[in-house]
Amino acid sequence: MGENGFEKWVLTVTAQTPTNIAVIKYWGKRDETLILPINDSISVTLDPSHLCTTTTVAVSPSFEQDRMWLNDKEISLSGGRYQSVLREIRSRATDFEDKEKNIKISKKDWEKLHLHIASYNNFPTAAGLASSAAGLACFVFALAKLMNVKEDESKLSAIARQGSGSACRSLFGGFAKWIMGKDEDGSDSVAVQLVDEKHWDDLVIVIAVVCSRQKETSSTSGMRESVETSLLLQHRAKEVVPKRIKQMEEAIANRDFASFTQLTCADSNQFHAVCLDTCPPIFYMNDTSHRIISCVEKWNRSEESPQVAYTFDAGPNAVMIARDRKAAAQLLQRLLFYFPPNSDIDLNSYIIGDKSILQDAGIQGKNDIEALPTPPEMKDAQKYRGDVSYFICTRPGRGPVVISDVSQSLLNPETGLPK
Repeated sequence: MGENGFEKWVLTVTAQTPTNIAVIKYWGKRDETLILPINDSISVTLDPSHLCTTTTVAVSPSFEQDRMWLNDKEISLSGGRYQSVLREIRSRATDFEDKEKNIKISKKDWEKLHLHIASYNNFPTAAGLASSAAGLACFVFALAKLMNVKEDESKLSAIARQGSGSACRSLFGGFAKWIMGKDEDGSDSVAVQLVDEKHWDDLVIVIAVVCSRQKETSSTSGMRESVETSLLLQHRAKEVVPKRIKQMEEAIANRDFASFTQLTCADSNQFHAVCLDTCPPIFYMNDTSHRIISCVEKWNRSEESPQVAYTFDAGPNAVMIARDRKAAAQLLQRLLFYFPPNSDIDLNSYIIGDKSILQDAGIQGKNDIEALPTPPEMKDAQKYRGDVSYFICTRPGRGPVVISDVSQSLLNPETGLPK
């Protein structure tokens, strides 16, 4: 492990992984331990420069135990999901050598060496923005790079899946599909890329963060209750989703925005209908979520073809996918008309991510928001000031990458402890 016996070396890898938002939803497991779903799902990967997890993993003979820090707080690694991921990655580790630093690690050594892991989300954790997906995908991707694992992204996705189901889709950019698989051991339940992020680069994504608090019903327990009590979920998995998956794959391949919108909105609404059909019922959306749906639906119907698709995960935040920049600018005008910021909020922190859409919308300051006209399709001009915490403007993005810039490492390269 180093020519002169016990040494103080620390080896690190830093990676960045995007989050993803499902357009055909995963809801329900057929195997809780292996995290095997009851249906296929399809997601769009979001640009990691706006929404991502950064993870640094370190190994050293001086570490006494496996330790992890999430957003600067130390958390336990004893949970079954982290343990199964660590076990799977360690079993696939291969020999590693760094001649410059005089470090040699054999396959056997990896089983004995302890790890330090630090992870940081640049968006709220557990608020319905798929933070666990990005987090566990990054955990797997960074560890696989550190331990010289030779398997491709699809094989790695089967490991990420055992940490958090939707994490398997964050190992790819563009649009990804999680194939449910048939095998009992889960070996064929993997993610694949449908198209990369350049295939449909007209799309612009606007997320309304309705509230960034943790949700009342976690996805894990919500799913379990739906599987046990919702008849609608059984019908959805067997009859509805298989047809939608085929139609969605076609819509994405052909960049058919009208079909894409119809499928995305219908699937989101059916997922939330399943939540209501669960006993006891689960409420992830709130009044603000419903007002956003109404705003988008009325606008889409007033145009010759749909301008925006919406989808909601297990939380009240709205993810809106606009057909192009022009539609995104018009969407932002409508959203800011209905949901202007509170007087004490700075416009710069109310719209984050790709702020250039603001210029397209003709908005340079808060005065421009107050001057926005009532959208022509709406009779009700009521405003809901303060009901949205902030908006994120983004786009489809790339998959995970290793970051070679040492200054971006979350762990000190000398000590292996958080910076």
